[in-house]
Amino acid sequence: MVDVILLIAIGALSAVMANLGIAVFNDGLRPIVPENLEGRMSRKELGVTAFAMSFGLVIGFGIPISIAGSIILIHSILLGTDIIGLSIARGKFSTMAAGVLGGLYGAGIYYGLQVVVDLFARLPLNFVDGFNLVGEPVVVAFMVFPAIAVALQFSVKKGIVTFLVAALARQLIVFSNEKGLIEIGGSSVTLSPEGIALVVGMVFLMAFAMQEKSDDTSMEQMATLFVDRVNRIKKFAVVLMASGALLAAAANLLIVSGDPITLNLLADGRINEGGIAALAKALGFVPLIASTAIATGVYGPAGFTLVFAVGIFSPNPFIAAAIGAIVILLEVLLLSKLAKFLDRYPGVRASGENIRTAMTRVLEVALLIGGANAANAIVPGFGFFAIAGFYLLNEAGGRPIVRMAVGPVGAIAVGIIGNILALLGIFTPPA
Repeated sequence: MVDVILLIAIGALSAVMANLGIAVFNDGLRPIVPENLEGRMSRKELGVTAFAMSFGLVIGFGIPISIAGSIILIHSILLGTDIIGLSIARGKFSTMAAGVLGGLYGAGIYYGLQVVVDLFARLPLNFVDGFNLVGEPVVVAFMVFPAIAVALQFSVKKGIVTFLVAALARQLIVFSNEKGLIEIGGSSVTLSPEGIALVVGMVFLMAFAMQEKSDDTSMEQMATLFVDRVNRIKKFAVVLMASGALLAAAANLLIVSGDPITLNLLADGRINEGGIAALAKALGFVPLIASTAIATGVYGPAGFTLVFAVGIFSPNPFIAAAIGAIVILLEVLLLSKLAKFLDRYPGVRASGENIRTAMTRVLEVALLIGGANAANAIVPGFGFFAIAGFYLLNEAGGRPIVRMAVGPVGAIAVGIIGNILALLGIFTPPA
């Protein structure tokens, strides 16, 4: 019951924030919202734009990954509430209506996903177990993205060095765990190999990034130029704190996750690794979210997304909610200071986009491999054929489905096809 209440509250609040132009989750929508707030775009045009930019990601990305991991990817909710909030006109009663619809949508995601999973379990070919293989490669592959980010931003040579050192660190931890070499208080301690590899990679990335210093003050000047927009965000700090509290509490209860990498780690029971991944992802997105917030006066419901890491590492949902609210408040209050820091270290500012690109590429590969493995477990032989064909036809067709979604969506499609074949009597489900 607590789960659905939290999702209703998250859905309602985020829809209201989107409706009032306080915060939207889709980074691409954030620069567009002021066009409507300042009278240069109609509400109808804004709603259509929000639908075009977010609906496909909800259906093709958020929901399939949520089903695969049994934890709700936050994109499934917040991209949907973006559409709801931005499609409804602002006004006393219409804003309340947006909140009600957002709450119903949050409940619908919760119960709807459960209905889908239950439905799958009743089919002649129950492909839920096979579909769970989608996330397996993600759990291991996520440690690669700092090395990819280094290669993209600095050089391939430095990227290779980062990868090799991270890989060596991983194997040393594996060896130490097997031999029980790490002890605290006389008891052997098991460390996460992938978590250590990720930390090593991030240390290399930040070390390279902070070597670049500059006296340029473009970001600081931007914060000054858009001081009214920064003040607008600060004006709604209490509302944003409530959003941060709700999301941190939901993350603590493992109801939602902020990204697919963290989701699959949490679904696998690797809580500490999931927290590290959530923290690394958040740090990578700080420059992007900060710069768009300063320029537009529109924040994100999850802020810099640090609230998800807060939720994972907190001992209970109440403490998570309190810390989540404080973290969002500090983010808002420090926006101008952050602009000065990013001016001072342009390498750190640039690293945000490179981390985002690296994570996207890792996910594209990992989810495609996972989708192929899942599809082949569901319908042996045909699964690999189907995913390969689906991927290449999607590319040839101009990529109507984002690459990250091809594996999960393809695995679902193979499960449906397998059931049709089983009903026709031309396929015997594997024992």
